[in-house]
Amino acid sequence: MLRLFRKNWQTGIVTTSYPDRPDAAPPGFRGLPEWHRENCTSCGECSRQCPTGAIKLEQTGPLWSVDAKKCIFCGYCEEACAKGALALGNRYELAERAGGGETGRIFGRSVHIRHLDAGSCNGCDWEMVNLTGPVYDIQRLGFDFVASPRHADVLMVTGPVTRNLEIAAKKTFAATPAPKLVVAVGTCACSGGICGKSYASAGGVDNILPVDVYIPGCPPRPQALIDGLLKAVQRR
Repeated sequence: MLRLFRKNWQTGIVTTSYPDRPDAAPPGFRGLPEWHRENCTSCGECSRQCPTGAIKLEQTGPLWSVDAKKCIFCGYCEEACAKGALALGNRYELAERAGGGETGRIFGRSVHIRHLDAGSCNGCDWEMVNLTGPVYDIQRLGFDFVASPRHADVLMVTGPVTRNLEIAAKKTFAATPAPKLVVAVGTCACSGGICGKSYASAGGVDNILPVDVYIPGCPPRPQALIDGLLKAVQRR
């Protein structure tokens, strides 16, 4: 017992102060591409190399745009740009609400989450596992994971919803009592990502279930997940 006390004293507090204080992205972190207009020649090579069609070039209005819900942060656009007009940034707080509903306000500071894997590669799932550890510890913010959708307020869905899991996703949503929120976690859940829409995939959660919050990323960092959850319950 004394050894445990000594170890805890030596280790100190490891829990992040996020979201009270922002966490800097680690070196080498791949975030959303950023456009430097002064170097751009509008050659369109970045758009052609984008595997998910996230980058668009227009002749009128904004010349260049990137859809965060489709971007997988692969860096192909940066490699394809000979003029250096594109560079991967370090932004990770990319969550956005779908519409301006007031539903999230009623949950207050006690929110139960059910994770629904609808065909993911498990990258997003591993980031969600980190939320329950001592570093991020989302219980300090009033969030907790539950084993059954019948006890849940929020469904956090990962994966592009494979056809084999489409019925299961609908049944899980139906089993979750109202009021409830659906959070699409990761690029695949937000838009279909690299999988897209096909005979085997629905191409995104919102094609199957009503989504309240999108958290882009491939995969999103734990801080991005916290940011999305706080936006879901309108505490941020």
